[in-house]
Order: sequence, then structure tokens, then C-alpha cells
Amino acid sequence: MAPAPAPSGVPQRIVSLIPSITETLFALGCGDRMVGCTIFCTHPPEGVARLTRVGGEKDPKLDVIRALAPDLVVANVEENVREDVEAMRAWGIDVHVIYPRTVAAAIQMIRELGTRTGTAPAAAALADELEARRAALAAARAGRPAVRVFCPIWRRPYMTVSADTYVHDVLACCGGENVFGEASSRYPSVTLEEVAAAEPEVILLPDEPYRFRAPHLADFAPFPALRDRPVHFIDGKLLSWYGPRIGEALRVLPALLGGAG
Repeated sequence: MAPAPAPSGVPQRIVSLIPSITETLFALGCGDRMVGCTIFCTHPPEGVARLTRVGGEKDPKLDVIRALAPDLVVANVEENVREDVEAMRAWGIDVHVIYPRTVAAAIQMIRELGTRTGTAPAAAALADELEARRAALAAARAGRPAVRVFCPIWRRPYMTVSADTYVHDVLACCGGENVFGEASSRYPSVTLEEVAAAEPEVILLPDEPYRFRAPHLADFAPFPALRDRPVHFIDGKLLSWYGPRIGEALRVLPALLGGAG
């Protein structure tokens, strides 16, 4: 069945500069209006396969984007570069910039994307589902102590996240207490000595942005406070991708943190 035509006045040629937003736009029913995405956009595979690749988040090919004649580009404050956004706007391209740093804000962002793309009913359905899941999880966890968790995002040096990040809030929603939540920088570098002193109860090792694998467990071997802790290798998209992945994160991560899922 052919997709229903988009309402008049809404974008007909959309470029996404964030992998998670590319996935979200397809989930909202915008796939037939997507014309470009980054080289890092991988989902849905069958959808992105036909799109023009416009470079990376930090180094998009602005000439390629301009040639696509988009009437909407979706960008992110942290992932994309201000000068690139300003250049596109100077050409008259509508650039919608997002920056959710909590799960609640990411769900609201879905509603906003629905409004911008003429897919408000689909966006509302997805957002309502995610909000219900978040509320149910909060109710199930009421009165339970949070589980202290260490979740690095990089190695050599080890880096993690503070409270001013989306990753932190995902962990909190799922029953985790980020042991470096009080760090003064958003992405602090930490030593394994500091990690051991923080006494995490669970360690989560994502596969992006750094690809943690089993051999990296050797890093923790010299530290009794770390080598005896449960370690879970996880899909990094659960921690950092907005959109439909929120539901999967709220299903999968609580069990890994020993809480209600």
C-alpha cells in the first residue's frame, strides 16, 4: 500500500543529521520524505539504504545537503556544529535543532517532531506509549534504593557521564545511581582507582561510542572492588538514542541493574 500523502505545508524533503532521529523519523512515517542522512545512520537498514549520505555529524557535506534542496534538516546541539547550522539557515534551509538531556525531554521531542513533520498522531501514539512505560517503571521502583552503576563511554582514558547528560537520566529512570553524577564536567575523565573508590555495584559496558568487549575486563582485574562486580555488555543505543529506543531501554536496563523491568 502506498504511504498516505503528507499534509500540505509540511516538509517534503527531510535530511537528518543524527542517527537516532533518522530512526525516529522513519518510525513516525516520514520515510518516503527522507532524502538524506549521515554515514552513521544505520536504522532502519532498508530505509537508510536508499538515502543520500551527507557525511558525518561533525563534518557534513554542506554542498551535498544544499543540492538535495531539503525543506527541513534536523540537527542536534551536541552532535552537530553551530557554524554548519548557521550556514544552512543562511541558505534559507529550515533547520530544527534538538537537545534533549532527559528521557522526559526526549519524549516531548518526539511530539515536537510530529508537529514539524505533519505526523502528530503517530508521534503522540509513540510518546504516549513511552510515557506510560516510564510511569509504570517509576511506580514499580518506588521505595527501592537505586543501584550504584559505573557506565564508561570511552577508554584510554576512561570517560563517563555526569548528571547533565541524557545517558545519566536513562540510567536514573532504570533504577541506576550514576557514581559520577556529581562530576563538574559533562564527560569527565576518570581513573580506575577513582572508579574503584566510587564502589559501583554494577558496571555497564556499551558498544558505542567506544566498542567495549570482553578483553577489556582485564582493566578491572587489579581492583577487587571492580573485578567482583556484575558486568554487562550492552547495546550503546539503549543509552544514547532518542525515539523508539527509549522503550527498549526501559525494558532491558532495569533487569541489568537488579530492579523492576
